[in-house]
Amino acid sequence: MAKPDLLQVCPFSKPVTAALDEAFTLHRYFEADDKAALLKKLAPTTRYIATGGHHGASREMIEALPNLELISSFGVGYDAVDVTAAKEHGVSVTNTPDVLNDCVAEVTLGLMLALCHRVPQSDAYVRAGRWESEGNFPLTEELTGKRAGILGLGRIGKTIAKLLQAFNMEVVYHGRHRQEDQPYPYYADLVAMAKDVDWLVVIAPGSASTQGIVNRAVMEALGADGHLVNMARGSLVDEPAMIELLEKGALGGAALDVFAAEPHVPERLRGLENVVLLPHQGSATHKTRAAMGQLVVKNLKAHLAGEPLISPVV
Repeated sequence: MAKPDLLQVCPFSKPVTAALDEAFTLHRYFEADDKAALLKKLAPTTRYIATGGHHGASREMIEALPNLELISSFGVGYDAVDVTAAKEHGVSVTNTPDVLNDCVAEVTLGLMLALCHRVPQSDAYVRAGRWESEGNFPLTEELTGKRAGILGLGRIGKTIAKLLQAFNMEVVYHGRHRQEDQPYPYYADLVAMAKDVDWLVVIAPGSASTQGIVNRAVMEALGADGHLVNMARGSLVDEPAMIELLEKGALGGAALDVFAAEPHVPERLRGLENVVLLPHQGSATHKTRAAMGQLVVKNLKAHLAGEPLISPVV
């Protein structure tokens, strides 16, 4: 019996690719010279797409495959998938939540510690021989006892909140609505929360409704002693305004794992001393990426077997 066709939009690790290849005939969209021709060829038979959170699936791709039934996306964020088009055409969409909560929360805390204790700068200070020639590194800040506001108290946000409490930090949050089962104080207004916290942790989904939600007013409210942490999507933050405020000291610091046009990071941002920058590493460990890949495969195989999807979002 022939294996069903699957459009593989982007590269995956060898174990994930091997697992997909066991159950499906893979058609590598990312390797095709004539992508339109590949879609036309696959139109009569293809019911499955496997993609990445940044690659997604466009309306054109979805409409080119009239028999499409499932888009299985690698990553918790699925904003690159045209969900509206998927709904219109009766196509299910899955992502890979939960398996990356702990990893992203760890990286968030690592960024916060690195920023307040100036870990990259003090490491460079030692490596350059300045400790010996110039004396002790300047005093830094610490997390203990500070107040953190979380923008987006979802699965990852809740995990971050638990870790922050290990540092005796007070946690508050802002989201679309109050979550009655949560013990943290809720702010209906993001600017008001930013004014009252020392740290603003951004971990909300990327979407049209969150585009630029961390605007100039929010960052000005956070202020010269405030710190911004973005673990979500670069689109949530007004990046030019952030850079300007960081340059003039109107925003105390920023710890960033994501950027507006990544992998491009503005030179002005790279030159600042009051930032810590990571190349979108929030879930980038062997263990977590393997678990995410397995969930992509499990969702596809569940549908193939006529079983309920494990992590549907549409």
